[in-house]
Amino acid sequence: MTNNKIKRGFVLLGFGLILVLVLGASQAKAGFFGDIWNSIKKPFTGGEASSSTSQSSNTKDQKSETSLYKPALDYEQAVIGAVKKATPAVVSITISKLVPILENCPSNPFGDLPPEFQQFFGQDFQFSQPCDSGKKQLQEVGGGSGFIVSSNGLILTNRHVVSDTKASYTVILSNGKKYDAKVLARDPVQDLAVVQIQASGLPAITLGDSGSVQLGQTAIAIGNALGQFGNTVSVGVISGLGRNVTASGGDMTEQISGVIQTDAAINPGNSGGPLLNLRGEVIGINTAIVSGAQNIGFALPINRAKRDISSVTTSGEIQAPYLGVRYILINPDLAKKEKLPVDYGALARGNEDGPAVLKDSPAAKAGILAEDIILEINGKKIDKDNGLAEVVSEYNVGQTITLKINRAGKELTLPVTLGKRP
Repeated sequence: MTNNKIKRGFVLLGFGLILVLVLGASQAKAGFFGDIWNSIKKPFTGGEASSSTSQSSNTKDQKSETSLYKPALDYEQAVIGAVKKATPAVVSITISKLVPILENCPSNPFGDLPPEFQQFFGQDFQFSQPCDSGKKQLQEVGGGSGFIVSSNGLILTNRHVVSDTKASYTVILSNGKKYDAKVLARDPVQDLAVVQIQASGLPAITLGDSGSVQLGQTAIAIGNALGQFGNTVSVGVISGLGRNVTASGGDMTEQISGVIQTDAAINPGNSGGPLLNLRGEVIGINTAIVSGAQNIGFALPINRAKRDISSVTTSGEIQAPYLGVRYILINPDLAKKEKLPVDYGALARGNEDGPAVLKDSPAAKAGILAEDIILEINGKKIDKDNGLAEVVSEYNVGQTITLKINRAGKELTLPVTLGKRP
């Protein structure tokens, strides 16, 4: 019953519209029906060309529409501009190794067949299986990303991209040119490495300030997705700051602290590529993703890579600052459990890998003892947001820092001159 009423309503409505159109056309565009006719006709004819009122109204509508879409258009142009600015400096890195050439070798898993089976298989029946021919060939086994940081061919990438010392690496520029790459240095602490190609006059990317990154700001990732789709662009936002995660891949597992989280899609092969802001500046180095999740990726803050770039430029190697303490980061639960005098800081404590304070280390020379609690470095509090290793990494080899420590309930300060990590 209800459906029938609805159908009839549509029929009556259609008849009414036909009536209005007919009347509007025959009434010489005058009166009530004439107004209806003009309003119906306007979207199709654009109104009367001689009507200044109609033109004025159209102009206002156009301005209103432009005003409505302007923020979206401005944002789109900003993304496009950032990508255009950075893309020439983004590279793909391919990994190649000598791998064995396999051949099909004869094999008979049953040995000599009994006579009663030979009529089915034949006396010379044999299986075949892959076997090493003793020969090798150079074969591409993986890929990653990187970006040019100087016009003379210095390229920043992840350490895990170029970790294999027996592999060879090739850099492919955005214009398709290929160069053999040499690994100049691998950071012993962070997942960073610097490689070089023999070229000059290259477009270098602009390094931003990861210290000014804010939650919710736009993030743009560029990289060699899946090792085969070079200069793939994805856009998202900064989803988190100061994350501490455990990353693993291949035979490597490591703790990564203070990283930037983003929902801009980071795929395998994006490792080592740049994470950009809307100005086309690098704010992070894409390094890890959460397996099984959707768009949860992490990037190392670019400020932590600037020291590596400077170190390689001046000394030809990455010199990482070194304190020489094994420690446990204190939280309220640990403080309560062990009845510690404070609920923050780094507790110097040994483990199965070795003592709390390494022999002949800067910490040992400064007089730090096992069970000391390092509270601050140069006034910066050591806690879950500022781990000890993270804060130490902000300084240079040879630089003297001041540690505020708690020893058996008493506070004291110790100057420490940072050494070079072995």
